[in-house]
Amino acid sequence: MIHSIIHFFEKIAFGVCEWWGRKLGIEPAKMRLYFIYCACATLGSFLLPYLMMAMVLKIRNYFRPKRKSVWDL
Repeated sequence: MIHSIIHFFEKIAFGVCEWWGRKLGIEPAKMRLYFIYCACATLGSFLLPYLMMAMVLKIRNYFRPKRKSVWDL
């Protein structure tokens, strides 16, 4: 039951923790715990940067040109 809930939230999540985890070489689960602890410690004010990062991750593909190969320049 708990594993299905965790899988559900990981599937729907914005991918911010996974992205930071890959960039920093840390497991995404530890990054999620870090964001949760920071949000609790700062009374939720840490959620605003998280949502801003999620928005940037969602819209960054619209600004990056889609090239399939070097010859598409």
